[in-house]
Amino acid sequence: MDKSMMGDLGSLPAEDQARMATMIDQLQVRDSLRMYNNLVERCFTDCVDSFRRKTLDKQEETCVKRCAEKFLKHSMRVGLRFAELNQGAATQD
Repeated sequence: MDKSMMGDLGSLPAEDQARMATMIDQLQVRDSLRMYNNLVERCFTDCVDSFRRKTLDKQEETCVKRCAEKFLKHSMRVGLRFAELNQGAATQD
């Protein structure tokens, strides 16, 4: 876990700091899995039309690649914007 995420928790006892670090790590894993699941569901729904064979056909594969790239670029941009806003809010305090 990133130490900067602990913020003002330095005043807590070590046991509570460890508990908070574990909780934050769990939340990060949960959020990562949620993002991955949303990506898979969205791209599958948009790109896969039939179940004729075990593998994707060329058109479906291209669609999935484009969809995943767009989703990840969008998620990265949202994360960067959130960090900018968060940093701006921190400097106003």
